[in-house]
Order: sequence, then structure tokens, then C-alpha cells
Amino acid sequence: MGKDVIIACDFASAEAVFSFLDQFKDEKPFVKIGMELFYAEGPSIVREIKKRGHKIFLDLKLHDIPNTVKKSMAVLSRLDVDMTNLHAAGTKRMMEAAIEGLTRPDGTRPMLIAVTQLTSTDQESMENDLLIHEPIDKVVMHYAHNAMEAGLDGVVCSPLEAGKVHDTCGKSFVTVTPGVRFADGDVGDQKRVMTPAEAKKIGSDYIVVGRPITAAADPVAAYRRCVAEFVD
Repeated sequence: MGKDVIIACDFASAEAVFSFLDQFKDEKPFVKIGMELFYAEGPSIVREIKKRGHKIFLDLKLHDIPNTVKKSMAVLSRLDVDMTNLHAAGTKRMMEAAIEGLTRPDGTRPMLIAVTQLTSTDQESMENDLLIHEPIDKVVMHYAHNAMEAGLDGVVCSPLEAGKVHDTCGKSFVTVTPGVRFADGDVGDQKRVMTPAEAKKIGSDYIVVGRPITAAADPVAAYRRCVAEFVD
């Protein structure tokens, strides 16, 4: 499995995302469509970006009762995305239902990954807000193991936890890591961050990069820098 850089296209409209993607003349980056863009434009934005030849990570983080998640995943599977996700906190039963719904009649399905803890969450907020008093890395590993047992392909986790996830769940269990910033960049609202080169060294399989690319003066150059540090 090759490593890849996924650009978080957190834009509010189709016009904004296409204006951004039009800058890429020689590459077709793997892109993440999150809640903001999907809720603004609906499924059509997924189809349009797919037509342009991009791989798509549809980042909607489903979390509901198993039957609702199963039916929702069945709908998402028809959008021909390459990767989608849910919250591991929804239990193994919910994750198993998601796999059932996502799997098409011919047996194929998009990659399915689980969110362990958001990269904006730290130990203090996890204890005070969620009343989870175990160490955050122990919680992440437990959620990752549950996801593996449920049949998922991997997890979204901080790059700080990617190596431990592989130790716990095996090298083939995919780690998708947001919270990646250039060494000379602003960390924004992320609490647990790492550079692309550090993420590569520690074992991340995919890094998700937003503002360091989308808000850069030259987004194509910033994307190429990410690829050079993480993939090449």
C-alpha cells in the first residue's frame, strides 16, 4: 500500500472548491470532502469531483444506531467514493452494520475507517468533557482494536499514535492522520500535530492536510512540498 497526501477541501461552495482544484494542472490530488462542503452542495459535489479524476475521502463521521448507519452507508456506497468514515465510539455493532451497508452487491466497497479521538481533543478535554479518564493513547488503541475486530480497514488518528496503532493492529491496518503541519507553519486549532516528514517516519499511511495547502500563497507548491516530505 502506497502512502498518499489527502487535501482537506474544506470549502463552503462548489465554486470555491473548483477554483482551488483548477490550479492543479499536472496532478489529481486525493481530496477530502467534509461536512461543510457536502452539506452545502450535496451528493452532486462528490460526483463532479470524481468526474475530474480525483480519489475522494468522504469525511462525514457517521455515528448513530446501527440500522441507521447501515442504511446511510448503503447510500454513500453508490457515490463511488474511495474512502469514508464513522466514529469508533459508536460501538463494534455499529461498525459491523456499517460494513454491511457499505458493501455493494458485487462485494466491493470503499475503504472504511473509524475516528478514534479527534485531533482537537487532548487528555484534559477528554477527561473533563467526555468523562473518559483512561490515558488518551490507551483509549485510541482500544477504539482501533475494536474497529479492526469489526472488519474496518483502519482508523483516523493523530500522527502521534500511528506507530502504536500499527503495533496494536498490524502494518496492513491503515492509519489516516490529520493534524499535519509544516515545521514553519501555524498549528491552528489542532492540539496533536506533526510535520509530513515526521508522520512518514512514524508510520502514517495517509496524511490529511488542509490549510497548509488550501490557504497557501501557492497551493500547488505546498502540495508538492507535502508529497516530497511524506511520499517521495
